[in-house]
This record gives sequence, structure tokens and C-alpha cells, in this order.
Amino acid sequence: MNFKSLLALFGLTVGLNATAIAADLKAGEETAGAICAGCHMPDGNSVVDMFPKLAGQHAQYLTKQLKDYKSGARTDDTMTGMAATLATDDDIENVAAFFASKEGTVATADDAKVALGKAIYRGGNTTTHLPACMGCHGTNGSGNPAAKFPALAGQHATYTINQLNAFRDGKRANDSNHMMRFVANKMTVAEIEAVANYIAQLK
Repeated sequence: MNFKSLLALFGLTVGLNATAIAADLKAGEETAGAICAGCHMPDGNSVVDMFPKLAGQHAQYLTKQLKDYKSGARTDDTMTGMAATLATDDDIENVAAFFASKEGTVATADDAKVALGKAIYRGGNTTTHLPACMGCHGTNGSGNPAAKFPALAGQHATYTINQLNAFRDGKRANDSNHMMRFVANKMTVAEIEAVANYIAQLK
């Protein structure tokens, strides 16, 4: 890595840290407790598998999703209403930073599907030209905050399956450059279920 690359990386890191520092975690906790905890739990580790775990998710990704719900770029009968109660960008950023500050837990996985899920997640499917998930989401499911690629490790399998199906069916379309719709359309039902269960047990 050359000097210019190091400077760019340092600048990106400082920028991300500044965003986190600027957020008001206390205000985020209060807002999340009043609006989000009923489904996602106070610490963001939801116990109902249709509701995503938010604990440890990147603030940049959560901020984008909440803004997309408010704008209509992403739709959900419940979340559209919930996001509308976040009146300002500061409200959104505080909630996102609060959940990002919490520690996520692993979810329940079907052990019989994990091996195939690992193979697809790490290597894709060369026959169908399905890219490996880890290319964007990391080898351990940690994601990429700068690119707004979400952390996946420990996410409920049911939620992940629902989202992949929504991308495949075109019901969810707030992915950058159609990336997730392209990927999901190349996945079989078995591959979707397997990847979701592999992700669920990552930590």
C-alpha cells in the first residue's frame, strides 16, 4: 500500500469515527426505546425471527435504510410508519448510532444447511455465475460500512430469506446498482435457505 492509499484510508477512518462521535447515543437510546424496542428489543437483538437484529449493524447502513423507508425507496407496512415518526436526520442518525454501538448475538441455524451455505457464501456458484457473498459482506459477515454493505453475521435466517426473496421478486429495490437483485435472481431456493442459515451462525 502506497502513501497516498494510507492517507485515503486514514481520512476515511477519521470520517467514519467523526460520524459516530457526532451522534447522540443517549438520545438514540431514548428514541429507540420508545419506537423500536417493541419489535427489535431494547438492545437491538430481536427475538422474533421476522424482525431483523439491529445490534452491531453499521450506522451508515441503518441510516440509509431508515431514510429509504421515509422516502418510499424501501417499503414495509410497519417500518414506513415507524420511520415517519423520526422527524429529523439527527433522530435517524442517533438511533442508527445507538444500535450500531450494541453487541449482536448469533441466531438459530439449521445445521443441515450450513455446509452448502458456507460453500455459496465463500465461493458462489461458478456454474450459474453467482458471486460469493463474502466479496461484499466479508469473510466473517462483518460487511463494509463505507460502502453501506450491511453486516450479516448472526442475522435471523427467516429475515434473510425474506429479504433475498424480496430482492429476487423485485419487491425490494433499494440496493445500489441492482446488485442484490442481480445476486438473488441467480440463487435457487435451496441456496437462499442455505446461505441464510450459514449467516445466522456467524459471529
